[in-house]
Amino acid sequence: MPDWLNIVVRSLGALAYMFVLTKIIGKRQIRQLTYIEYIVGISIGSIAAFMATEMDGPIYHSLIAMALFGIIPVLIQWTALKSKVVRNLFQGNATVLIKDGKILEDNLKKERLTVEDLMEQLRLKNAYKVADVEFALMEATGELSLLLKSQNQPLTPTHLGITVAPAEEPQTVIIDGEIMDEPLATIGLNRRWLRTELQKAGVALENVFLGQVDKGSQLYLDLYDDKIMVPQPQEMKLTYATLKKCQADLEVYALETKNQAMKQKYEAESKRLQQVVDALTPLLMR
Repeated sequence: MPDWLNIVVRSLGALAYMFVLTKIIGKRQIRQLTYIEYIVGISIGSIAAFMATEMDGPIYHSLIAMALFGIIPVLIQWTALKSKVVRNLFQGNATVLIKDGKILEDNLKKERLTVEDLMEQLRLKNAYKVADVEFALMEATGELSLLLKSQNQPLTPTHLGITVAPAEEPQTVIIDGEIMDEPLATIGLNRRWLRTELQKAGVALENVFLGQVDKGSQLYLDLYDDKIMVPQPQEMKLTYATLKKCQADLEVYALETKNQAMKQKYEAESKRLQQVVDALTPLLMR
């Protein structure tokens, strides 16, 4: 076999073998590296490169070495599930860097971080003042996690006492101008409904790059031509506005009528309609 062909075969074999080992080690190897996984990744890569170019030695020597390095992190992960001591040894511990808005200098030195390094990590988390941070720690993976003080946290509907509808995954019903029947069926819709919505929007199916439908059957479109602006669905907002107008009209009727019986009737219906609006607001105004 020519040398160049031998290198090609060995390289493809090393690549396939590394892929199998990576699958065995698991997704954690890709998501975050511990100390031992970092060492294993470098070692396997070096062995694979040696295996692809060193044509004198038998190939199975490299395969055995790669398999050994691939099995080690699997065994360590399995042991770490059983023992906290093993987890602390091979995966490390988180280190508190900021507490009550105060930098812990000793812990900063322990992690060999400068103030500039810490401020950079804070800025990446949209925290520009140390005094705004309640708690920050360096995770074992090297990521900085932080909790802002309550007065500096972004407002949420919970803070305002507002009930909102739960977020639900939208269904992608059009990709590259092609209708996806399975997602449509998942939300109880069909092609006839989709074509009707496209006709309302004045958009041809072949011009749609991506189309999604949320739980409220609202269709959102992204077209190939970015200069064309597609009107956003307004049915739910219009329904909310109509209900509010009806409720306001009932209140006006109650104020204008001289008939006490009708006044009480209008007021009662206004309150009932207001209850309906309050119950539907999370669904209509999301």
